[in-house]
Amino acid sequence: MIALEEFKQTTKAAVRQTPAVELEKVGKRFGAKVVLDCVSLKIAPGELVAIVGRSGCGKSTLLRLLVGLEPGTEGSIRIGGTPLRGPNREARLMFQDAALLPWQTVLENVALAASRNPDRWNEARRALQLVGLEQRVKEWPAILSGGQRQRVALARALASKASILLLDEPLGALDALTRLEMQKLIEEIWLREKFTAVLVTHDVEEAAALADRVLVMEEGRIIAESRSTLPRPRDRSSSDFVTLRETLLGWVMSGTKKVEQASLTV
Repeated sequence: MIALEEFKQTTKAAVRQTPAVELEKVGKRFGAKVVLDCVSLKIAPGELVAIVGRSGCGKSTLLRLLVGLEPGTEGSIRIGGTPLRGPNREARLMFQDAALLPWQTVLENVALAASRNPDRWNEARRALQLVGLEQRVKEWPAILSGGQRQRVALARALASKASILLLDEPLGALDALTRLEMQKLIEEIWLREKFTAVLVTHDVEEAAALADRVLVMEEGRIIAESRSTLPRPRDRSSSDFVTLRETLLGWVMSGTKKVEQASLTV
């Protein structure tokens, strides 16, 4: 378990650095439909931020803009202080679908992400070791369970050496027990590797358990934010955690009807 004071000092030091991700009045429209509405946000290096909200609120669109799959309609995005124009080579996007190539082995799937690295096979093996699949390198995706396929997808993201991981509901299709195991794994790897992470999820408990900061989105805007310095791994039965979880759920359910730039720190 990480000491609370050590965690606070690490967080303060990270905030003083150039943001890993910075959005300034970013908007996205599809015709007359506004999907993102004047979103401004800073994410510190090594920070894990979760975004929650109802379906269609703009969460996944925000990730697509951050990885450079499509441009914003207005505003600016900076990655490590540099304006983002085109694909974001510092980021890797992980989806709910593992999207593994069925004709390639586990190791070959992971090595694809490190194709520019002359040491890519060792990098792929290291990434698989991080996710606990070092014994499955020669197997085919078809014989893996859903949780194992997502572990391979996570290893592939890690092998890319991206400094920013964008996680778009990566655990949404897993059963409850496997989901908890994957949450623990993601947290352990994030603590060890120190990358910046943005997690999109519908599960407010998952967001509260994993994130330093949770943003609530509604109708393309960030309407509320929570910050947590609770010790890791987080005790989900503690009164502070329950307060955080229930507050986040209330914000999501209330939406813009009752919430406007609300904040909470625990």
